[in-house]
Amino acid sequence: MSDEGRDHFEIPKDMRSMAEASFEQARQTFEKFLTNAQAAAGSLEERGETVRAGAKDISAKALAYAEKNVQSSLDYAQSLLQAKDLTEVMRLHSAYVQSQMRTLAEQASEMGQIVGRAAMDAAKPKN
Repeated sequence: MSDEGRDHFEIPKDMRSMAEASFEQARQTFEKFLTNAQAAAGSLEERGETVRAGAKDISAKALAYAEKNVQSSLDYAQSLLQAKDLTEVMRLHSAYVQSQMRTLAEQASEMGQIVGRAAMDAAKPKN
């Protein structure tokens, strides 16, 4: 088998169409989720003084991380749908995994700092 024949593969047209439709439905569902989550977060903030600043920071950051991570996963899935061969699939997967590992490490560090600040603020005596 030649190298060209071995590295070349195609997703059947019907399967690609079904995957693209499923992908678009997932993207639309995610966008609706974000809209609803942002509305709920806004509603909590409007309730006033009961929501502490630290808790708002933590939940806002967590929501931002979730949005970024899901968007990254959707972008990755879409790039896989466009892959021309197995080599490209493997390259895309490797790049995605490396990027996600860096992103998750950064997010964990930032979240740790935010939680630490919130705990310090909560422990401060009230004047």
